[in-house]
Amino acid sequence: MKYLVLLVVLAVVIGIWRSGRGAGPGARREDTKPRAPGAPQAMATCHHCGVHFPRSEALMLGDQAYCCAEHRRQHSV
Repeated sequence: MKYLVLLVVLAVVIGIWRSGRGAGPGARREDTKPRAPGAPQAMATCHHCGVHFPRSEALMLGDQAYCCAEHRRQHSV
């Protein structure tokens, strides 16, 4: 009977140790705080297909924004 109790206690200790809850102050832990969302970005619409994407990624041809070089090339011809 005492071996069964010892086995259960050992299993609980190993479970706590593996989960990191029993780790001391020097143990590595991942940051559990949620990251703050980034600032909103200005959006653009592709003149060819209508896809919305960040303006910082736009390929411009005059005042028209395009999502990829292929769409920009099709309208420049």
